[in-house]
Amino acid sequence: MNNYYPFINTPLPYAYNALEPYIDEKTMHLHHDRHLQTYIDNLNHFLEENPALQKYSLEELLASWCRLPCHLQAPLRNNAGGVYNHRFYFDSMRPHRRENFFQSNDSRRITDDCEPKVRSDPSARLFREMARQFGSPENFRTQFKEAALSVFGSGYAWLVSDSGRLKIVTSSNQNTPMLHSRTLLLNIDVWEHAYYLKHYNLRAVYIDDWFRVVNWEKAGERFGR
Repeated sequence: MNNYYPFINTPLPYAYNALEPYIDEKTMHLHHDRHLQTYIDNLNHFLEENPALQKYSLEELLASWCRLPCHLQAPLRNNAGGVYNHRFYFDSMRPHRRENFFQSNDSRRITDDCEPKVRSDPSARLFREMARQFGSPENFRTQFKEAALSVFGSGYAWLVSDSGRLKIVTSSNQNTPMLHSRTLLLNIDVWEHAYYLKHYNLRAVYIDDWFRVVNWEKAGERFGR
């Protein structure tokens, strides 16, 4: 993935319509090709005007914005965060699979019966930790949904690992919890542009649909690092 200036808008890891019917194709086009592209263009323009910062990676830029002169902090934080958070969001999803553990109406518990199906899957350890730390994967899902609904205005809800302890955190606008030495596992974008074309103002329905396309293997790989 392109991680240094000049930044480019790398393709989605799946087709624009691959998340249908849960995340619609038109939203994916607008979200990736216009919203993310705008953050990339703005970040490149900012770095063009501040060439001393061009040598830093995206993560290094996010880690250093608070040490810059005050008039440079907000444009770097907002645009570098917009690039990072959107890339992470798109990479946290995949086409729906029937065996997804989190169905919107009938979540499945991790039991001895279904454990063999996931033993070789990188998400298996993550699901076991969810069951251990939240009581059950369903409890995690409920708490994560509540956190995502609690974001006032625009922002994200995240699942993170803090030295192996799973935590649900939220961030406003384009802030990111990566600045707090946590391992980021997955996120959901709750800016209205992420869901309004299909779900209108029904953020709760969007969250339920998002759970059907979460890339748990990717989250498990991140957790295992």
